Amino acid sequence: MAGDMRKTAVVTGGAGGIGSAICLALAEAGYRVVVGYNSSADAAAILADGLPGTGHLAVAMPVTDTGAMAVAAERVAEACSSVELLVNAAGVTRFVPHGDLDALDDALISSILDVNVRGVIVSVRAFLPLLRAAGKAVIVNISSIAAVTGMGSNIAYCASKAAVDNLTISMARAFAPAIRVLSVSPGLVATEFVQGLDQNWRELQAGRTPLGRLAEPREVAVAVLSAAEHFTFTTGAILPVDGGRKIF
Repeated sequence: MAGDMRKTAVVTGGAGGIGSAICLALAEAGYRVVVGYNSSADAAAILADGLPGTGHLAVAMPVTDTGAMAVAAERVAEACSSVELLVNAAGVTRFVPHGDLDALDDALISSILDVNVRGVIVSVRAFLPLLRAAGKAVIVNISSIAAVTGMGSNIAYCASKAAVDNLTISMARAFAPAIRVLSVSPGLVATEFVQGLDQNWRELQAGRTPLGRLAEPREVAVAVLSAAEHFTFTTGAILPVDGGRKIF
């Protein structure tokens, strides 16, 4: 869009519960938002069309497919000369008791590590030229306090988020000073999916949190926006949005 001086944000997993909140907050802050999706094409298109402002896009971004992500970056490059913010919000998991290693089958382990860890690398690799073209850019990886506490949907998920935090530190070192890299690390977030789980279990999780409730998707989104816009001398850091869960 000629003469458009807005910043561009790319959000993988943009049609998900947390991703859609991030897209909305960024659009409200004046970003042109690219809603990346894997299989939720209709939801992504509806989200992009409904965001405040103009020029938003919904683009297929299956983060484990290097070729497809290169095509996605080309599509974004056709509309935008640079990308100022990349948010890696794509992720997968499934609830498996930590002690039940038989239920944690190889296919699930591979899927979690492929999407949650390799997907971050593939995404950054695809958009790195556009991030560098911005002059100053930011990458925000959506992590989890499970990376630190070892308590989460399953042990492979916890390990994957620990890897994401480590990637954040490594990338921050590698891409400085032009690109800052941070993790936003939520506790359990009250997405539509989580709200559909057992109420007693949700209340138990809230009770284990000093602030006495779950995180709202909007709070994660505001943390992402703050990382991009306000924490201008911060890189390689993990920003918790967990209600103090780790201190209990």
